[in-house]
Amino acid sequence: MDLSELKDKRIAVLLSGGVDSSVVVYELATKGLKPDCFYIKIGPEEQEEWDCSSEEDLEMATAVAARYGLKLEVIDCHHEYWNQVTKYTMDKVKAGYTPNPDVMCNRLIKFGAFDEKRGHDYDLIATGHYAQTEIIDGEKWLVTSPDPVKDQTDFLAQIYDWQLKKAIFPIGHYVKDEVRQIAEREHLINAKRKDSQGICFLGQIDYNEYLRRYLGEKQGDVLELETGKKIGTHRGLWFHTIGQRHGLGFGGGPWFVVKKDVEQNVLYVSKGYDPKTAYKQEFKVHDFHFLTKPVEMKMVTFKIRHTPEYHPAVMEKMDNGMYLVRAEKPIHGVAPGQFCVVYDENHHRCFGSGEITV
Repeated sequence: MDLSELKDKRIAVLLSGGVDSSVVVYELATKGLKPDCFYIKIGPEEQEEWDCSSEEDLEMATAVAARYGLKLEVIDCHHEYWNQVTKYTMDKVKAGYTPNPDVMCNRLIKFGAFDEKRGHDYDLIATGHYAQTEIIDGEKWLVTSPDPVKDQTDFLAQIYDWQLKKAIFPIGHYVKDEVRQIAEREHLINAKRKDSQGICFLGQIDYNEYLRRYLGEKQGDVLELETGKKIGTHRGLWFHTIGQRHGLGFGGGPWFVVKKDVEQNVLYVSKGYDPKTAYKQEFKVHDFHFLTKPVEMKMVTFKIRHTPEYHPAVMEKMDNGMYLVRAEKPIHGVAPGQFCVVYDENHHRCFGSGEITV
């Protein structure tokens, strides 16, 4: 993407206070562009109790915008986040699924609620995502970043086509080390700041504490899948994910979480370092969301979590509109509720994503 071609465009930058979005501002400003910067304020009301880092984030964002003579506006999307993204998350985990709040945050908040409040006044919305776009046969497509570890196309695979048309990713052609080097060379205030971890906009909030606050605890049995033997108890199915091994706290292991029975409130585990029950080679995907337009998907690559690995597979559309995914090799930790993000054979162009079903 040639940024110099955007001089006639009204550009909004989502400036979080982190190093990535700050380098976005640098990239645009040094090309002679004058974007307006926006800090999206989203966080729990009990900030002191939850140790939210939003105050420091806003200070960093303010300093970066001021350095380049740009105005910064704070947009409060607190209620939208907690009413939409939190509701999605809690509904899914209560049903025994594995949700991805970051994915829905991009669709509903960064490119959703923000657009309704202020973004509609702008031609383009720039973010610090590690992703790229490419015009192929006259259509704008989401394509992967050269940094396989940081690539964030999987987090963007549920945004709408109109949102993709407005999105630009000015650092998407860099790898993370290059972004850090630019920040340090330019002496940006947050050049050495650590990347945020965990869920979008939760700051220092622990995910399990987030769940406990809204769902509480509900004790139930933990059984060995193969024998039905009781291994221990859990405090709530929502604190566990399919494929989980660490943090279970049961002796005689290692144990892997392999199944949840929501109706009976039972968590099933299998023993061993690599139990077959922790793998699946075939699974179904429903409500597939195409990013740019529907395409025929046959030989593809996919990922089910934010990792550098792409898995080759054959996809088959079923009569009920769902897709059957046949992976080349068994995949660890396939869980209902996860998004299966689908790419072309060369894992370059992202077609979209759908939710894994049982």
